[in-house]
Amino acid sequence: MIENIEKYNALRKQYPTFCYESFEYAITPEGMKITFLFTIGDTITFAPTISIPQREFYKWNGMGKEQYDLLVFNIGMIELISYWKCTCSPLLVVKPYHLTDEQIKFWQKLYYNGLSEFFYINGIDASYEDFVNIKADTDRSINKTHFATTESYIVPIGGGKDSVVTLEMLSQAGKDICPMIINPRGATLDCARIAGYERADFIEVKRTIHPKLLELNAQGFLNGHTPFSAMLAFHSLLVAAITGRKHIALSNESSANESTIVGTNVNHQYSKSLEFENDFRKYVADYITDDINYFSFLRPLSELQIAMFFAKNEKYFDVFKSCNVGSKTDIWCGNCPKCLFAYIILSPFIKPEVLNGIFGKAMLDDASLQLYFDQLTGLQNTKPFECVGTIDEVNTALAMTMERHYSASEKPYLLKNYAKRDLTTPLDTLSNEHNLNSNLIKLFEL
Repeated sequence: MIENIEKYNALRKQYPTFCYESFEYAITPEGMKITFLFTIGDTITFAPTISIPQREFYKWNGMGKEQYDLLVFNIGMIELISYWKCTCSPLLVVKPYHLTDEQIKFWQKLYYNGLSEFFYINGIDASYEDFVNIKADTDRSINKTHFATTESYIVPIGGGKDSVVTLEMLSQAGKDICPMIINPRGATLDCARIAGYERADFIEVKRTIHPKLLELNAQGFLNGHTPFSAMLAFHSLLVAAITGRKHIALSNESSANESTIVGTNVNHQYSKSLEFENDFRKYVADYITDDINYFSFLRPLSELQIAMFFAKNEKYFDVFKSCNVGSKTDIWCGNCPKCLFAYIILSPFIKPEVLNGIFGKAMLDDASLQLYFDQLTGLQNTKPFECVGTIDEVNTALAMTMERHYSASEKPYLLKNYAKRDLTTPLDTLSNEHNLNSNLIKLFEL
């Protein structure tokens, strides 16, 4: 940890300025390609790209240059954080457009809270006031605009149970839906296919990391978690505009609001939290448009309730995946806290033998997972740095599982010495903290 603090201070001194130099984009018969230019001093240059392959339903001509510029510029503002973090330069210079003081406050808060895990893991005690100074003093300004949209939905698909529940519930309610997938892989493609969407039917975004960043990481520059869901949020605005769809329905639940480190604001899921959602909605309304509605459809639900709804959709059991370790090979690795959490939260609603088939083993009978089990149930002060539910939800799920599936004499290994807690996460109550209208809330019949 001391080594990282020294590295942090040394890098900031050696590389005092990070610049968001420019962006460019082109729309061709193949689709849209975006390139950003970021620099650190005179020696380091990044040029990451984003491409959106052509679809017949895109309305490229429905927007003018200033509208595209507005959306792409803001995507650059969130993309840059992946590159800034390698040196944590104390000055961030934004050259394309002017930012108001309020906009700078939004970005500073997002960067700071979105990097809370990065700072924590690296042992860096970064001050909110001093970790970065954002300057965007150019005379060029870009204004809020209007987009032509209809009462239809974009649903980002991540390949796990949550986006499946959103997709299925909105589909069954007769909503006009278009899925969105960033960097498609096995589970995301399979979930879309089972929901009835071929590749030509959904929005695809291909996002690449510039090789220079990987090179710097290999050399020992700073590295760590960045707010992926915030990146998804700004990308989703662009695809909403080019498809003319008003609503972007995320699948972030109420559980995402709980800190990863007890008693702190360090939250692996900050950009999935209601706090970020509300900040983002205000930023969009103030500086981008009134015509796109970003919200999380599952916000009124707990992870336990989402698991209950997902368990009714057996057709996805063989294809859904949310294991980060196994994402490249499209498997549940069976040895990480994300796999264990998914197993536990589904365990009250799916028979053990079926769950064992999904995950490849009886995870509650695996002694090597004891530490993760203790973290998830609150016996440790730190939850795993993964997208997992609250401690209360985990304990409630285990209590229900023990009542429904195991006798006192036949408990799996991880439950043998586990003291069952009271049921504290009800299945029949919705959270009141959300951004859904009354018609959507009615879809949750608990």
